Amino acid sequence: MVKRYGKIIDTLIKYEYGYLVDQMELRPFESIRSKFRGYCELKNAPLTSPVRARQVLEELGPTYVKLGQILSVRQDIVPTEYANEFAKLQDDVLPFDFEDASILIRQELGAPIEEIFSEFEHEPIAAASIGQVHRAKLHDGTDVVVKVQRPEIKKVIETDIDIMYSIAEFAEEHIHDAKLYRPVEVIDEFSRSIHAEMDYTQEARNVDRFLANFKDDPHIYIPKVYWDFCSERVLTLEYIKGTKSSDFERIEELGFDRNEIATCGAKAFMKQVFEYGFFHADMHPGNVIIMDDGKIALIDFGMVGHLSDDVRNALIDGLIATSKGDIDVFIEILRDFDAISEDVDLPALKTDLEYLLDKYYGRSLKQLDASTMMIEMISVLRRHQARVPASVALLSKGVVTISGFGAMMVPDFNAAILAEPYAKKMMGNRMRPKSVVSGAFKDVWNFARMMHKVPAQVTHILDSAEKGYMNVKFEHHGLDRVVSEMDAASNRLSFSLIIAALIVGSSLIIQTGMEPLLWGMPLLGVLGFLIAGFFGMGLVIYILRTGRI
Repeated sequence: MVKRYGKIIDTLIKYEYGYLVDQMELRPFESIRSKFRGYCELKNAPLTSPVRARQVLEELGPTYVKLGQILSVRQDIVPTEYANEFAKLQDDVLPFDFEDASILIRQELGAPIEEIFSEFEHEPIAAASIGQVHRAKLHDGTDVVVKVQRPEIKKVIETDIDIMYSIAEFAEEHIHDAKLYRPVEVIDEFSRSIHAEMDYTQEARNVDRFLANFKDDPHIYIPKVYWDFCSERVLTLEYIKGTKSSDFERIEELGFDRNEIATCGAKAFMKQVFEYGFFHADMHPGNVIIMDDGKIALIDFGMVGHLSDDVRNALIDGLIATSKGDIDVFIEILRDFDAISEDVDLPALKTDLEYLLDKYYGRSLKQLDASTMMIEMISVLRRHQARVPASVALLSKGVVTISGFGAMMVPDFNAAILAEPYAKKMMGNRMRPKSVVSGAFKDVWNFARMMHKVPAQVTHILDSAEKGYMNVKFEHHGLDRVVSEMDAASNRLSFSLIIAALIVGSSLIIQTGMEPLLWGMPLLGVLGFLIAGFFGMGLVIYILRTGRI
C-alpha cells in the first residue's frame, strides 16, 4: 500500500498538483526518483487544470478512471469544465488471457467451459477495467454473450478504495476548500457504485426488472438472462443481433426511420423515469442496438438509476414550483432533502434561481433544451454548495445521454416534448382526490407517530442531563487552515532545533579530538555536521518550494 501511495503522490506532482501534496503534508511519500527528475513534457505543452486532472486519473489506472466517470455525472460536486473533461475517460485496457477467463468460469459455475458452452470465442468482443465480454453458444444452440470479471480485480479495487478514503479524510482535514467538494461522501458514493458494478448478479437482476417493465412494449427489446450460467463474477445474456444505432448507412439501407428510432428511445426513457422510477442511465449509441425487425434493444445494464417515490414526488413538486415561478417552494424542497445547509446564502440562491427561471419562462417545449436546463440548474446548486441526491445527478446524466442520442439521430430532436404527457399524467395523479386524501392520511399518521415519541425523547434528554452525560458539540469554521499552518510552523521549529543541536553537539565532539579520526577530525563530529547539513538543506528546499518562509 505504501508503494501505491508513492505512485499517487508522484503522479500528482508530475501533473503540477504538488501544492495539494504539500497542503496534505504527504511529501514524505514522494519517491526519490520523483524528487530528482523533471517533467519537461508538461512545461513544453501547458495544459489546463481539468485536462491534467483527467490525465492523473488515467495514469493511476482503472479504479481512478471509474472514479472520474462517476464524477463526470456529479456536476453538483465538481465544476462543469472538470465534469466535461472526466466524461472523456474511457476503459481503455487490454483484455486478459482466455486461460484466466476459463479458470474463473470453472470456479464460478462449477464446470469447465466445454461442458457449459458448445462454442466459446477466445478473443473478447469488448474489454473494460472490471471485465470483458466473449461471444459463446449454449449446447441448445442459443447465441449468448458472457461477461467475465478480471482476476484479482476486487482486491485491487478494495486497496484503491482504502487509499481513497484515507486521502479524502486527510484532504478534508488539511485543505481548507476540500470540504466544499465533500470528498468522503464522493468516495462513499463511488464505493457503492463500483461494488454494485462488480456484482454481476445485481446487473442480472437489473436486466430482469427491465424485461418485466417492457414485456408488453412492441418497440423495446430487453435481452434474456440465463441464470443457470450466472454468478457474482460471470454474467450470461442473450446475444442481440442487429445494427449499432450509430451506423446510419446500414439503418437507412434497412429502411428504418431515424426519427421514429429517436422517438421510441426517448419514450422508453421517459417511461422508465416517470412510471417505474428505474432507468437506464447510459443510453448512448453503443448501448442501443437496432434489431432486424426494427425493435430497439438495450444492452449493458451496469449503470442504472433508482428514483424513490419521495424523490419522484419532489421532482413533480419542483416542476410545479418552476412552472409557477415559486422559488420559496423550490427552496423548501431542497431543505426537505437536506440539500442545502443552514449557513447557505438564501438571498443569493433565490436571486440565481430567479434568474435561471426567468431565462426559460414563457418558452414552449420546442424551444427548451431539457439537458441544458438541468445542467444549468445543477450548476447553480453547486455554486451554493447544495447536495444533490445521487439518483438525481444520475438522472441528469441520463437526460443528457438520451438527448444526445436523439440529436444524433435527428439534429432538431427535442426530448422535452415527449416528457410533457408523462409529467402531466404524474401531476394529475398527484391532484386526484384519492391521492390527496392518501397523502393527508400519511401525514397525519406520521405526525401522530412523532407526537407519540416526544415524551420518551424528552425523558431521555432530561435523564442524560441529570446524569451528566449531556454533550455539547461545537464546530468551528475557517480555523482549519490556521491550525494547519501552526502545525507546519511548529514542525519546522522543532526540526530547526534538532539541526541546531546536531551542529552544537558535533562542534563539542570535534574539540575533544576523540578517535577514530577523519581528515584529522573526530569521525562522529564530521558525521554530525554532514547530517545537519543534509537536513538543513532539505528544510530550506521545502520552505522555498512551499513558498512559506
